[in-house]
Amino acid sequence: MSVDEQDEIDKSSAPLIEHLIELRRRLIWSIGGFFVAFLVCFFFAKNLFNLLVIPFKWATQWAGMDPHKVELIYTAPQEFFFTQIKLAAFGGMVIAFPLIATQIYKFIAPGLYRNERHAFLPFLIAAPILFLMGAALVYFFFTPMVMWFFLSMQQVGGGNDVQISLLPKVSEYLSLIMTLIFSFGLVFQLPVVTSLMTRVGMLSSQALAEKRKWAIVIAFVVAAVLTPPDPMSQIGLALPTILLYEVSIWTARMIERSRDKERLAEEAREASAKTAEAAPEDPTPSA
Repeated sequence: MSVDEQDEIDKSSAPLIEHLIELRRRLIWSIGGFFVAFLVCFFFAKNLFNLLVIPFKWATQWAGMDPHKVELIYTAPQEFFFTQIKLAAFGGMVIAFPLIATQIYKFIAPGLYRNERHAFLPFLIAAPILFLMGAALVYFFFTPMVMWFFLSMQQVGGGNDVQISLLPKVSEYLSLIMTLIFSFGLVFQLPVVTSLMTRVGMLSSQALAEKRKWAIVIAFVVAAVLTPPDPMSQIGLALPTILLYEVSIWTARMIERSRDKERLAEEAREASAKTAEAAPEDPTPSA
């Protein structure tokens, strides 16, 4: 540890009571931000739910049905009210996440070195972007595909066949959407996690490449656990996970190359400094 780094840590150190006060302030900001976002989302809960039903309408079009006749039901008086609360809580957490992540970073930043803070910031920005990418993939592709798969199981033919129609409950439909968004958003954090672990030396690109076969098996197991029990959503989550694992290997190699260049540059500077110190001084010419 250099003297400058030690001075930086000493300047950022504070008594326990000051840390607790700082933690209390960060928690108040985080909870307050979530509460405001929750109230806004609850006020527009019906509009948000109608927005989430749009992928279901796309699925009905794929199935050759009239999208204007999409119908969802609730079977308990309080069901749709609690569904709106759940939707508001989920939306509030998504909206308030940047604020919450910022408060967490500001709390732990004084305990990090300057280079660690600079290295951590890109991942703080990449995490919500990757989560939104996973959520967009769910909204625009996988939810319509999954609902189309479920709609294809209906039995609406004539004759003596029993009429079997899909009438999803509002709570179960919201749970399906939330599960898919959470699953894909969590999986899309894989490059962020592996990159951080590579930076701190806990992982290497070679180790990731050697464990590729195990990663494929684990991807399908995780997809089976996180997604609904249908093959479409499970395969739909496993394939992006495998692709993201390959991206993680590539980012790990890039981080290792950058780290090697920095190490070589540091060694060159140290060697140059030692050479300058060892070089004899020019003799002063006598008058």
